[in-house]
Amino acid sequence: MSAFFLAWLAVAACSIGARDQLLVARLAGQGRGPSALLTIALVAATISACIMGYAGSTLSALLPPAAKQMLIAFALIAAAVELFRPVLPSYPAEPTRSLFALSVVLVARQLGDAARFCVFAFAAASGSAPLATLGGALGSAAALALAVSVRDDLAAWPLVAIRRTLAAMIAIAAIYLALGARGLA
Repeated sequence: MSAFFLAWLAVAACSIGARDQLLVARLAGQGRGPSALLTIALVAATISACIMGYAGSTLSALLPPAAKQMLIAFALIAAAVELFRPVLPSYPAEPTRSLFALSVVLVARQLGDAARFCVFAFAAASGSAPLATLGGALGSAAALALAVSVRDDLAAWPLVAIRRTLAAMIAIAAIYLALGARGLA
């Protein structure tokens, strides 16, 4: 059960200021129907969490314990790097009104973001992909629901400071795990 709660908290936190959240906030601010937008965002979050949860669980099952711990450390380092990079969202000049196109764009943006790397890491660490996946999907859903509710006001938040603080915390945890895998911590 801890994989569920940790994935939920980590994904909700790492999704703040992410590309998918900024896109959803902008589309909500442009007058998109909030219920349709939120539904598509929830479907995309579930799909991306399932993919990364399955990948983390499958890869970790193939590895011995030390290599599994190093895999988790690499996933967390990837999450920290993605959080530290500045988010420069690219918005289409005339966004399409296709909900299918929006879902494809959201899944594509989510598959390489810090939140999904956390889902990967928790699924690999716990061996319980369903719990980590469910926690990740619900954490992402919470962040995307926040984006729909605050809309354009999200840009006024101190997103860079939040994301860099999270990056530092995740990097410290990853370094500790990597040193532990090598027998140095």
